[in-house]
Amino acid sequence: MDQTYHEPVLVEPVVELFAPVADGTVVDGTFGGGGHSVALLDRYPAMRVIAIDRDPDAITRAPQHPRLVVVLANFADLAAVIEHEDSRQPDGAAGVDGVLLDLGVSSHHFDTAERGFSYRNDGPIDMRMGPDAGLDAARIVNSWPRHDLVDIFRRYGEERFAGRIADRIIASRPIEGTVELAAAVAEGVPERARRKGHPARRVFQALRIAVNDELGALETALESAIAAIRPGGRLVVIAYHSLEDRMVKHRFAAGAEGCTCPPDLPVCGCGNTSELRLLGRVLPSNDEVERNPRARSAVLRAAEKVAA
Repeated sequence: MDQTYHEPVLVEPVVELFAPVADGTVVDGTFGGGGHSVALLDRYPAMRVIAIDRDPDAITRAPQHPRLVVVLANFADLAAVIEHEDSRQPDGAAGVDGVLLDLGVSSHHFDTAERGFSYRNDGPIDMRMGPDAGLDAARIVNSWPRHDLVDIFRRYGEERFAGRIADRIIASRPIEGTVELAAAVAEGVPERARRKGHPARRVFQALRIAVNDELGALETALESAIAAIRPGGRLVVIAYHSLEDRMVKHRFAAGAEGCTCPPDLPVCGCGNTSELRLLGRVLPSNDEVERNPRARSAVLRAAEKVAA
């Protein structure tokens, strides 16, 4: 495990949630520094892990392990990765026994200024998690019209001063680096609102989500994971902001709903059956947050597949 790349959060709850599939195959859709994957392999000597990451840096740092398969891919391509790995298995068994998605950005991305994710350390305005992203943040910042900037700041950053910030960005063009961008954003935020954390945090989040199509990828990955997991398998997702967590919560709830007919109807007419059983929500402990402040916003949700 490379903790200099990324310190994983909620490792013990993740490992415990996959105990019922200890002899199966689990997909780690966001490998990062490998902390979760290595912990699973260490705890369960019969488990096989398929690790996916869209960042070549993460792939090159992956350890050699006989039960670890590492794939350079976006987790939105989860279905294709699983299908390919199925075809390589001698028994031809389809599907997997678990999927883990640890969303958001790794510590490596924030700490490496040239990746452009940090508003504190100057670097190019990039924010691409991998080379598969066709758009970088500089193009958005320096060429998108006002209404598009306002839209992503409101939709992906839930930024109440989106209009004012967009005006300041446009007036400051061309913007060359992340610190210059953060300063332009701060100028668009009223002074009274600057006391609640860094004024650029929400805008940088919004740009990152737009560049990497994070919510679109999550929606696709959730559907692919639910379809691929065998009955009795587990889906575990760790989210770091409300937009991601809301998507996971709603999809899990929909999968667990089952029959939607009126209670007085003698025979089910909708034909809906539950595909998931909710396993609850886990938050990091105070000790973990103190040790790793980036765990503060983490929310883990888990579900079990109950129907094919």
